[in-house]
Amino acid sequence: MTTSPAAPAVEERDSPAGGKLSRERVLACALEIIDSEGVERMSMRRLARALGHDPMSLYRYAPNKAALLDGVAETVLSELTVDPSDPDWKAQLRSVARQFRRIALAHPHVVPLLVTRPLATPLALRPLGTLRPLEATLALLTRAGFSTADALHVYRALFGLLHGHVLNELQELVDNPDETDDLLRLGLHRLPIGEFPLLRGLATTLATYDGAAELERGLDILLTGLTTAPP
Repeated sequence: MTTSPAAPAVEERDSPAGGKLSRERVLACALEIIDSEGVERMSMRRLARALGHDPMSLYRYAPNKAALLDGVAETVLSELTVDPSDPDWKAQLRSVARQFRRIALAHPHVVPLLVTRPLATPLALRPLGTLRPLEATLALLTRAGFSTADALHVYRALFGLLHGHVLNELQELVDNPDETDDLLRLGLHRLPIGEFPLLRGLATTLATYDGAAELERGLDILLTGLTTAPP
């Protein structure tokens, strides 16, 4: 499992004059709070204290917390680049996957905003910044010869893999870190041996989990299937 070091608490400033506000500054500060304290601690009042402004001044940039969280998701996804003109579509998809994993590990508290929150929002109502990777990926794949429908299927398969992967990589796997035996360290000894012999036997494999290697293996399987599947 890969873990990110705990970020320092965001400094709070109670000064009534905290400098000129902008949407970029508001979202950057919100992201800093979420990175260090989690989505649950993020509120308009908390953000206003960190910025040194009255809470009412923030509503010019985000009408509510939901819009603020959508803006944070857009900010983070702006780090994800897709080159639709790349003739090697498989290499480009692999690059997108590696970028997404890097972003998720850099901002683990933001992952729910990228993975689960969009499911509660109709596609056409999602922030435009969260749809740009989809549009660029569709352009990449249709230029490579996929139909638009097949390109959408590929996108869904890729991001389904990525979402599942980052959620799995970021979850806590270790039950007792002081144990030296993998079976005990992961708590697998609690499983009935008669019902879960294969899972218990994977203790060492699970304990030596390598997120980067696991992602590459998943991409190998996906991309090989896309290459060999009939149109």
